[in-house]
Amino acid sequence: MKVESGGFPNAEGVSLNIKDHQSLLRLLQLASPLLPVGGYSYSEGLESLISQGIIRDRVTLQSWIQSELQAGAIRIETAVMDRAYLAGMQLDGTQLQYWNQWLSAARETEELRQQSWQMGGSLMKLLVELTPDSQDLMMTIDRPCNYAIAFGVAAQFWQIDRQTTIAAYLHGWVTNSIGAGIKLIPLGQTAGQQILWQLQGEIDLLAQAIPSLADEDLYACSWGLSLASMQHETLYSRLFRS
Repeated sequence: MKVESGGFPNAEGVSLNIKDHQSLLRLLQLASPLLPVGGYSYSEGLESLISQGIIRDRVTLQSWIQSELQAGAIRIETAVMDRAYLAGMQLDGTQLQYWNQWLSAARETEELRQQSWQMGGSLMKLLVELTPDSQDLMMTIDRPCNYAIAFGVAAQFWQIDRQTTIAAYLHGWVTNSIGAGIKLIPLGQTAGQQILWQLQGEIDLLAQAIPSLADEDLYACSWGLSLASMQHETLYSRLFRS
């Protein structure tokens, strides 16, 4: 196995340079469930659906997540994250402000809006603490900042590949949804991993489609999520944050 100076071999013996290696580690950190932004504390309507018996087992949980990937709000949220990534590359504060305001307006419930703002603010604070030279770029974003906007800017600043950033964002959303289902239904960890494994194809299909979505394609059929989120705001007993 040949390893060039300053590189790391992959499974095929092809050298990966230091920059690629660092980008991979940064991607893993940004997409980690340990990232202190509080994503694990939200169920995005799943708690309501499970309490009503609409989602009740591994099959119905997987079906719901798959439907959301195909036509739900996560589709447009990820596309806006990608636009924030591109705006960050160009240091285009006007575009960052536009898409941040657009995404706030697109949130259909107070719960979903507050979740996005809280997670976005936490990620912005963390990014500046880890890499202080990112502060000037962060200051171009309106407050409150949506999580998708902060994620896209952070990934661009950390020089993470655009396409893998999209896949990581989708993967993180799916992982959080499965985690909520595991706790609420409840399901075993193996069942959760089976869902994640079987949804890899859906994640990849959407990740490949996101960069080609025009502005007029940013729509979703998410009334089910909206109703579930509204119901969760007034749910008497809740495990997840509202």
